[in-house]
Amino acid sequence: MSGFGDEVPSGPAERLKEIGESIAETTVERIGRGVSRVQEERPLPYDVLESNDAYLIVFDAPGVRRQDVQVRFLDSEVKVRIDRFRDFHDGFEMRFPGRGLALDGSAPIPQGTPVEPDEATATVTGDGTLRVHLPKHHAHE
Repeated sequence: MSGFGDEVPSGPAERLKEIGESIAETTVERIGRGVSRVQEERPLPYDVLESNDAYLIVFDAPGVRRQDVQVRFLDSEVKVRIDRFRDFHDGFEMRFPGRGLALDGSAPIPQGTPVEPDEATATVTGDGTLRVHLPKHHAHE
């Protein structure tokens, strides 16, 4: 066979269907990327709790692994940077990339409270939170 005419001709209806599917796929992907960007621009929600000896700052951090997290104490604030990665799944193709990958947040600590940032600890929990334990500085009497 010469190779000519081996393809099944697609009519205008089939071509229109292909164009519609392509537009829908592109639109969904762009919406997903937009949702992802909005999530990346919005600061991480947090709670600041206080005891006699420490502060506990709890950030929402879904899908985070310990190695994805950077925590710093600067200018009376706990600053968090999370760089998440998407796992690849064999046999699946990304259709809606809606989760932000680079997330930031900061939580102010009340001014005038001396703390021990070098003794702080950070823990990623199974329920999708990052807990930063920041001890207060107590002068030895």
